[in-house]
Amino acid sequence: MKRHLLTLLPLAALMLGCQSEQQDTTADNANATAPTETQDGWIPLFNGKNLESWHSYGQSTAGKAWEVEDSTIHLATTNPSGGEPIKGGDLVTDESFEDFDLKLDWKISPKGNSGIIFYVHEDTAKYKETWNTGLEMQVLDNNGHPDAQIVKHRAGDLYDLIASSSEPVKPAGEWNHAEIISNDGKLDLYLNGTKVVTTTLWDDNWKKMVADSKFSSMPDFGTFKSGKIALQDHGHDVWFRNIMIKRL
Repeated sequence: MKRHLLTLLPLAALMLGCQSEQQDTTADNANATAPTETQDGWIPLFNGKNLESWHSYGQSTAGKAWEVEDSTIHLATTNPSGGEPIKGGDLVTDESFEDFDLKLDWKISPKGNSGIIFYVHEDTAKYKETWNTGLEMQVLDNNGHPDAQIVKHRAGDLYDLIASSSEPVKPAGEWNHAEIISNDGKLDLYLNGTKVVTTTLWDDNWKKMVADSKFSSMPDFGTFKSGKIALQDHGHDVWFRNIMIKRL
């Protein structure tokens, strides 16, 4: 018994050492990949290298069409075989946010359509799509996509609810800078430095706006005061970069 014990002790020590080293490595990796808040409170939601901190709605990872290209998040929908566009599903953050200031750049393909959706409640048993609960700042080629012919469906609009007060949007293929600030019920949307939408969430006027919109049949649309950020897969190529958020 003593010989067996003496033989097992070094083996046990070696296994413990390996386990400890593995745990340390895992902890180091977790610390290296977790979004880090900057001194002024901004949190990068995209590290420019991979899609950590993101997943497709209702899934554990990002869908096939989402890729990282030249430090951007690219929805690459083109099918090399010429068939149906490749799907990625709406890409959502792992984390939820309440009051926030969100900044990002977007670029849409010719005739393209997408959106920045926020306050998404990810419960796929109740809500099939991100837009069943979340509000959308429209991303669109105003010169090429037919949605541009519909009031409140143009780039920068609070989709189907409030039209932009002006249209500082740049054409397809050029970068636009968007900012969404939601704080204590006050919502402001900016496009290329210009405030284009301002409203108050969740009051009686808000409820009336929703009731008069295409979302009237969705009882929980626009009701959540905390939720995830989503980048929409509308079947067209779109790029996002410099995605930062600050909790307010």
